[in-house]
Amino acid sequence: MTAGRGDHQASPPPPPSPPFRFPDGEQQPAEIESLCMNCYRNGVTRLLLTRIPFFKEIIVSSFTCESCSWSNTEIQSAGRIQEQGVRCALAVASRQDMNREIVKTDCATIRIPELDFEIPAFSQKGVLTTIEGIIDRAVMGLEQDQPVRRAADKEVASKIDDFISKLKQLKEVHSPFTFIIDDPSGNSFVENPHAPQKDEALVVTYYKRTPQQAAMLGLEEEELDEKPADSAEDLRNEVLQFNTNCPECNAPANTNMKLVQIPHFKEVIIMATNCDSCGHRTNEVKSGGAIEPQGTRITFRITDPSDMTRDILKSETCSVEIPELEFELGMGALGGKFTTLEGLLKDIKDLVERNPFTLGDSSTPSKTEKLQEFIGRLQEIIEGKTKAVFIMDDPAGNSYLQNVYAPEEDPELQVERYERTFEQNEDLGLNDMKTEGYETAPAPGR
Repeated sequence: MTAGRGDHQASPPPPPSPPFRFPDGEQQPAEIESLCMNCYRNGVTRLLLTRIPFFKEIIVSSFTCESCSWSNTEIQSAGRIQEQGVRCALAVASRQDMNREIVKTDCATIRIPELDFEIPAFSQKGVLTTIEGIIDRAVMGLEQDQPVRRAADKEVASKIDDFISKLKQLKEVHSPFTFIIDDPSGNSFVENPHAPQKDEALVVTYYKRTPQQAAMLGLEEEELDEKPADSAEDLRNEVLQFNTNCPECNAPANTNMKLVQIPHFKEVIIMATNCDSCGHRTNEVKSGGAIEPQGTRITFRITDPSDMTRDILKSETCSVEIPELEFELGMGALGGKFTTLEGLLKDIKDLVERNPFTLGDSSTPSKTEKLQEFIGRLQEIIEGKTKAVFIMDDPAGNSYLQNVYAPEEDPELQVERYERTFEQNEDLGLNDMKTEGYETAPAPGR
C-alpha cells in the first residue's frame, strides 16, 4: 500500500540558465522548486548525487514544504544495474539484529515468511534504513487508512489490526524470524556487523535474472550476430572485439575477448574492457569448458614471499578462505579473475576497505579498530611476513592455482576432488538439468 501524500512532482519551472547539472568537486545539493502533494503549494526538493562504496552512485532526494511542514526523503540508484540479482536472507534472533542497516531499492521485494508478509517491488521508494525502520514503515502504511476501513468494514479492519499487532511484536524479537530482501537489480544490501568475518546468520545468494525480472527492470537482451570461426585454432589465435558501454560513465567502449589455454589446466575466456572517455578498465574471466564431474578444493600453504607471484584462476563459483584471519569470501564475490595470488589478496583488501558499513557515519570505533587490525594482518601476508593457509573451494571445479613444480607435485599445494552436495548442485543448476535422452523424452504435462 502506498500513500499518495508522500509523493511529490515538479511543477513546470522556468527554463533554467545555465542548464541544470550536478555540482562537481565538493558535493552540494541542488534545489528545485516542486509541488507539494499535501497542500498543493510549492515546496523545495533538494537533490544530491553522491557515491557510496559498493553501491556505486545514488541520488539522495529530500522534499520539504514550508507551508504545511510536510517532508519526504528517498534514495534512487544512479549507477548501473548489476549483472546478477541478489537475495539476502537474515535470521533475526536478537534486538541487535533489528538495528542492522538496510539498503533497499525501488525494485526490491521484502518478505517475512513467518507472517506470510510481503512488500512487493515498486510499492515503496528506495531507502537507507534499518530492519526496524522497514517494519515501522509497513505498520505506518497499514494504519493510514484504518479509520476509513473501520467505518466501511469492521471485520476487515479488525483483521488488519491483528496483523499490525503481530508486526509490532516482531520488533521485540520474542521468537526468531527470517527477513528476506530479493532485488533483481543487485543493488540492495544487508549490513554484516561481523565484517570482515563471515556472518552465520546472513545468507547472500546471487542469481541470474528471469526474463520477467529483466523486463520489469526495462532490460532487453541483445542479440549479436556472430559468425562461426573457420576452426577452433583460428578462434584461439584471434582476439574478438564487440561494442559495449562503460560500467562507470556509460560511454561507448570496446570489450576484447580471448580464448587462453592455461598449462596443466584447461581453456578460459578472458574479457577486458577499456573506456577511452573516463579511463576505467575492467577484466573478467570465464571458464571455457564444462562443469567438472567433481568439485575442487585447493589448499595452499603460503611460506615464502615468492608465493605471491603464482598465477591463480578464481571462477565465479569459487569461495576463498583464510583460516588464520577467520575470513571467508563467498561465491560470486569479486567475480571471475585470472591474476596472481598477490593480486587476488589485494582485491580482497580493497573489497574490505570499501565496506560502507565501516566508513563514515555508519562506523563505530570498535568496527573501525577491528577492520584496521584485519587489514594489517592481511598486508603482512601479502608482504610475506606471515605464513598462512589459502583455501579455494569451487564446486564447479573450474578454479586453478599454479604449481611451480609441475609436472612434479608441489609440497605446499594440495588439490582435492570431492562429490558435490545436493545444495551445491542446486546452486549450479544441475539438479534439473537433463543431458541424456532429452530428445526422446515426452514433454512434461502442464
